[in-house]
Amino acid sequence: MSLTKTYMQYLQLSPSVKTAIENRQPIVALESTIIAHGMPFPKNVETALRVEQIVREAGAIPATCAIIGGKLKAGLTNSELEFLAREGASIPKASRRDLPYLVSQRKNGATTVASTMIIAHLAGIRIFATGGIGGVHRGAATTMDISADLPELAQTPVAVISAGAKSILDLGLTLEYLETLGVPVIGYQTDDFPAFFTRKSGFGVDFRLDTPNDIAELLYAKWTMGLDGGVLIANPVPLEYEADAALMEQALLQALADADREQVQGKALTPYLLARIERLTEGRSLDTNIELMCNNARLAGEVAVRLVAREKNA
Repeated sequence: MSLTKTYMQYLQLSPSVKTAIENRQPIVALESTIIAHGMPFPKNVETALRVEQIVREAGAIPATCAIIGGKLKAGLTNSELEFLAREGASIPKASRRDLPYLVSQRKNGATTVASTMIIAHLAGIRIFATGGIGGVHRGAATTMDISADLPELAQTPVAVISAGAKSILDLGLTLEYLETLGVPVIGYQTDDFPAFFTRKSGFGVDFRLDTPNDIAELLYAKWTMGLDGGVLIANPVPLEYEADAALMEQALLQALADADREQVQGKALTPYLLARIERLTEGRSLDTNIELMCNNARLAGEVAVRLVAREKNA
């Protein structure tokens, strides 16, 4: 992809990512909110490095994204990863609306699904692995709390591989919203939409595909036809790491009640709930979170390799 000078004012590629783009190698984008807001130090930096290594082992180049000093970064050094991990929640979550402010004021930001998709698209990266996407929050009929991840999926041509949507959300309404936006929801080796910590939600996916090659073929067809927007690829957490559904629902209901009592709202809600659930489950939810992220990174690397091969053979 040819990067314009306009983009390059703000976009900064690591040497490995820049080389991979120039040589048309497979690349996988990774978010940084999970580093700054999703886990305690040093578990967060250990997980970030492990996830990057899994992408490499799958044959792709990892491109962890963040805003550092006002630069949209695709690909971070180990010291930058550790900086995000140590600073933690003091680094603001950055979604689409936050990017102009953070860039113009030369500030730092941890990228969400939406902003990682934007940076990936600017850099020409088509595949992105995350833990779980945001969505329609429970009670959204009153609060109108709907994640910016959903409209981003509708407009930005990046495939997002996740363990479904976070179980703290209203999964039924999240899927309805994605249908309205025209975003295909693909189940990888599953007919049931996964609920982040657990493999099944009781809701179906739009289409089931059973191999990374089949996913790459769908992505190639969609974008070659000129259809805008992304694709959500739902990859269930491995069975051996799946959390107990009843335990997770009990912890979630308690966390939601606590958030309501403490009046936690907006973009502070998701990290609050995940941290509260971690404490209520005595760390079991964190272990599941780490393993599902690694599982998504592995699949993303495999899909990226096959998509590049398909494009080169066109």
